[in-house]
Amino acid sequence: MLYTNLKHIESATDHSKILNENENVMVICGRMGPMCIPVYEIAEELEQEYKHVKFYDLEFDNPESYVIRNLPEVRGFMGIPFTIYYKNGKVVKATSSIQTREQITAILDAEFGKSSK
Repeated sequence: MLYTNLKHIESATDHSKILNENENVMVICGRMGPMCIPVYEIAEELEQEYKHVKFYDLEFDNPESYVIRNLPEVRGFMGIPFTIYYKNGKVVKATSSIQTREQITAILDAEFGKSSK
């Protein structure tokens, strides 16, 4: 279990249901480590600004995280977290390792539209 304030994905079934029910989804797949925690914290803050995006985490070491770890978009990634951006159930962007708030908001704006602050 990840100790974040984000909603948690615990199974491949949860993951599939979330993607089917939501247009814009960001999933951070990682651990409670120094490269991951800042990304979770940024997502927690952005959740308030980007009401049209659903933010989730998924524990990297959970066997069910194969739904992220086996994506072709993450092949070759060397660091966690893997952050996956989905539009209508399809991957539109994937990043790995630590990201800044500016990098994350640039992707959110480009893929899902600007926040409604």
